[in-house]
Amino acid sequence: MTNSNISLSRRSLLGAAGGAGALAAAGGITFLAPSAHAAAPKAGAPMAGALRYKVGDFEVTALLDGYLDVTPDLVVGYDEAEGKRMREEALIEGEALRIPVNAYLVNTGDRLILVDAGTSDALGPTMGRLPSALAAAGVSADQVDALLITHMHPDHLFGVVDGEGKRVFANAELILPEVDHAFWYDDAAMNAAPEQFKPFFAGARRAAEAYKGSQTLHSGDKEIVPGIHTMALPGHTPGHSGYVLDSNGETLIISGDIVHMAVYQFEKPEWGIGFDIDAQKAAETRRKFLDQAATDKVLFAGAHVPFPGMGRVVKEGEGYRFVAAGWPYAY
Repeated sequence: MTNSNISLSRRSLLGAAGGAGALAAAGGITFLAPSAHAAAPKAGAPMAGALRYKVGDFEVTALLDGYLDVTPDLVVGYDEAEGKRMREEALIEGEALRIPVNAYLVNTGDRLILVDAGTSDALGPTMGRLPSALAAAGVSADQVDALLITHMHPDHLFGVVDGEGKRVFANAELILPEVDHAFWYDDAAMNAAPEQFKPFFAGARRAAEAYKGSQTLHSGDKEIVPGIHTMALPGHTPGHSGYVLDSNGETLIISGDIVHMAVYQFEKPEWGIGFDIDAQKAAETRRKFLDQAATDKVLFAGAHVPFPGMGRVVKEGEGYRFVAAGWPYAY
């Protein structure tokens, strides 16, 4: 449209339908006649997920690595009647929840930083799409300066290496929580873990070792690059961390796995997931975080909140309600 101030209403749409020729002639809307050509072939694959926001002077691009399906048997504290009610209210058919795996690319103007790195080939065919999302964002792996990892689980760390264990981000420094690093390198913890979780330890070590010459560990809440400081969010893993972005008066907290199942955990923050190392601590941390986020009305991003995972929470009863951030059509 030639006039950027044109607004759409029911009347204007009906008028357009009745006077298409006049409107087109005026340079308003062009109506295309039905094509005589055959339909375009179907792509047969999902589009890459990349959506860009502005936080102060930073650009933050949400990237989708893929999705996982979570069934009620993985939910700690699950109540069948309540779970069924929440799924029905969310218009979800069946028992499984489909949860995304999000990562976030932060361009500070001086550095290009990737917060979490997806899974590579570690968790099946619905995952490992981060390289396509990066490409859709116009970024190559070699351009990334730093990898900030919220915790060392497969869907956050394993994408830093390829299927052969070679580093994907040739020029990046790998920045890890020190407490998490100590846990995943603890042989006693690995030996005590259930058999199905032992590969998590081996994979975490394999990924970290690929960056041994360019690796930094952090502890506490401190600035690790200009405008970004850490936030300890323990429980899901011992060193699970968030990253707080502050730029030109605006704030975004990238909160990692503070929430896994949006349909359940905003209303029932005491519910956990079977991957929590300390379920009670994770629930305490989640409620504390959501309380503060609601009080401060802070914008946050979650690795498993429906893509692009950006929004705020408001207090509602004994729980919370997630309010998704608006689509970033312009900045």
